[in-house]
Amino acid sequence: MAVIEDSPAAPKRERWTAQWKELFDEVITTGLCTGCAGCVISCPHDVIGYNHESGGYKPFHIEEELGPGDCIHGQKGCTTCTRACPRFRLWEEEADEHLFGRVRREDEISGIYSDIMLTRAADDTVHEAGQDGGLVSAILMWARKEGYIDGALVSYLEGDGSTWKAIPGVAVTDEEILASAGSRYTYSANTLAIKEALERGLEKLALVGMSCQSSVPPVMWHRKVGKISKPIVFNIGLLCSKTFDDAIFEELFEAKYGLKKQDMKKMNIKGVFQIWMKDGSYHEVPLKECHAWTREGCNHCPDFAAEHADISTGGIGAFNDWTLTIVRTELGREIITRMIKAGVIVARPGDDDPGAIALMHKLAQKSRKRWPETAVAKPRLLPPPKPKPPVDAPA
Repeated sequence: MAVIEDSPAAPKRERWTAQWKELFDEVITTGLCTGCAGCVISCPHDVIGYNHESGGYKPFHIEEELGPGDCIHGQKGCTTCTRACPRFRLWEEEADEHLFGRVRREDEISGIYSDIMLTRAADDTVHEAGQDGGLVSAILMWARKEGYIDGALVSYLEGDGSTWKAIPGVAVTDEEILASAGSRYTYSANTLAIKEALERGLEKLALVGMSCQSSVPPVMWHRKVGKISKPIVFNIGLLCSKTFDDAIFEELFEAKYGLKKQDMKKMNIKGVFQIWMKDGSYHEVPLKECHAWTREGCNHCPDFAAEHADISTGGIGAFNDWTLTIVRTELGREIITRMIKAGVIVARPGDDDPGAIALMHKLAQKSRKRWPETAVAKPRLLPPPKPKPPVDAPA
């Protein structure tokens, strides 16, 4: 990137010149790309495609003039894709600064937050439809009614759900919100649903996505990507240590255990991969057997705790029917506080389950160790500074 000056008296500032060529070299081919699709939805020339298939989950350049690793529009000065990427260069510091006005401290392993609590939907229907406490569905339904949002970018199961293929989509009605509930553990780039949302005339959107996706909006806002990021006004992040390639269904669950995906009813991860079948049976698959199907985009992701969301949520801990809820921003606090006051959700102190908080920090620490030494240092778990030697008092 070139350095320029606004005027002789002004401090030097950096002019952003990085384009698809740098994104391809530094993110796509190095394993840092999570497949969040930030570059895809922001491209003003529509020359970045996305591979949704097993073994893919990555963006690629559509035009062929300069090959897969360069862009004719980038050569002419377009830099949108790199400015939208939440894994390009100083992304973590920039997202922190934008949301919190400071970068996280080294001891803030799970990111910056103001409160941790356990929550669950007060409505039994919403609670039962959700994965754990039904919090995300409850938030989306309440936030829409209260005018915070008019739709949400979520994921659904493809078709009748029998393929267990997660796909991005838009939820507007309570029925659509409940239909999107539940965990898949395979990947859906929910950001891609923004095109459908805009075509439907929606102007205020919530993004529900895994940690890598929840970093997309603040990075875009900080780097002034443009109008594509403006409709995303609320950000719910899902605690995520990894997702699995879709091939795990046939190659492990069915091949070894005889569990066909079309016969599955629900799944969860609580130390093991839990699978409930439509015939009422329940099965457990050791997680160590699943590691071979870890999606490539997860291998270097340092963010377990969805650190750049307004509210981060997950079903870890001792209570299966409560959601661990991490309140990070002022907007997140406002929404959670109002929902509790309105009786829409029930809340307990996070300290009621100290094991869940400890596990979050442990998994966040483990994820940070994935960040490679060849990339910018900040997201990596760094050793604490050595204590300074004592200074002898003057005689």
